[in-house]
Amino acid sequence: MATIAERLSSFATSLRFQDLPPEVVHQTKRMIIDTLGCAFGGYAGQPSKLARDLASMLSSTQPATVLGSGQTTSPDMAAFANGVMIRYLDFNDGYTSKESGHPSDSIAATLSATEVARAGGQRFITATVVAYEAFCRVCDAVDLKPQGFDHVTVGCIASTLGAAKGLGLSEEQTHQALNLAVASNLALYQTRIGDVSMWKGCAYANASRNAIFAAMLARKGLTGPSPIFEGPGGYFKAVSGEPFDLEPFGGEGRPFKIMECSIKRYPLGLYSQTVVQAALEVRQQLPDVKDIAEVNIETLQTAIDIMAGDEEKWRPANRETADHSMPYTVGVALLYGEVKQDHFDDVYLTNQELLDIVAKVKVNVSEEANRRAPEAMLCRLEVVTGSGQRYSSEVAYHKGHYKDPLDDSEVEAKFRSLCEGRLSNARTSALLERLWNLDKVEEMEEVLRVAKI
Repeated sequence: MATIAERLSSFATSLRFQDLPPEVVHQTKRMIIDTLGCAFGGYAGQPSKLARDLASMLSSTQPATVLGSGQTTSPDMAAFANGVMIRYLDFNDGYTSKESGHPSDSIAATLSATEVARAGGQRFITATVVAYEAFCRVCDAVDLKPQGFDHVTVGCIASTLGAAKGLGLSEEQTHQALNLAVASNLALYQTRIGDVSMWKGCAYANASRNAIFAAMLARKGLTGPSPIFEGPGGYFKAVSGEPFDLEPFGGEGRPFKIMECSIKRYPLGLYSQTVVQAALEVRQQLPDVKDIAEVNIETLQTAIDIMAGDEEKWRPANRETADHSMPYTVGVALLYGEVKQDHFDDVYLTNQELLDIVAKVKVNVSEEANRRAPEAMLCRLEVVTGSGQRYSSEVAYHKGHYKDPLDDSEVEAKFRSLCEGRLSNARTSALLERLWNLDKVEEMEEVLRVAKI
């Protein structure tokens, strides 16, 4: 029987653009548009600036482009810099299952790899579908958090396969790239606990950097330890704690997992999307937000663990903690009637009126929400006023969830809003035109040239 790594490598190398149904191609374009928009939105973040500064120190005989700045650097550092920008706002898409995360982070790897190979949009789309499929299938199979490992450990698998596809590696080279990447790139869950640091937005970007490096080593002929999953010192024993299997991959009539990924409506953690939507719906009912006495939230255990599982979430000290704080984002929604990127700036983090509402938030587990997860992220939110009046809302699928998706015009509107202040309207339109017609682009350099600020 083929090993997990062999099956993943075989799928990655055998998938062709011609195998993708039209709806999968279109959905992939939507995810790429949303992801690159998030990169422009995150361009000015401090981690993004640091990553670009570091990338500027390197040159390469096979250069890759950093989004926005247009600077060239080594392929792995371009993937890192682009990945940090993609992730900074916590606004890119997500997938929930036994493990959850953001498969769009792997686009940093598929973009750089495809560019370096001087390949076009069809290969970029196919490589991106490979990365999504790998990420989601592994997330369906195992929850790594109890063992102390982060979803970025899965992300490295996805980015490696996507990078290998983008570079055009053979099946054996792809297998070796996976062996090399998995053996040397394990990420700890502490990244997302307590007082969350800048590394939260950099961890998957680093996985994509390492994935490109592993793929380039494998292309030169370097081999890695095998069997990397099933071996006595492999992934099953060291990371997952037990063996797991993968469901059949998309293709030949089977659905592709990218169709089950959701686009975020708000720049905050995935598990708070329904909670914030419920809070905004309740706010429309409130006579006076100053009369809030209690805010009671009932949702699934996983959401609470990630977004309200430690005391720092009630008094976040930085952006990274705040956008992963259910109490804080609910407070913002109730006080301001919206949640925008700048609501995580210091002036809001220290706003006493906001912190007073955050202190009134109580979060409890809903067994119904647990039963319906991961297919839904059910939340019931109730506000009790000082006079005892109660206002509530229940949301199972946030707007942007794959069961309540944004339409193309809404995806495009989000992209335009994120590019505002970075690209001119004309350049934004030109970039969108190329992205919607990505399958006709002969070399990715055409897109990256237009994407220069």
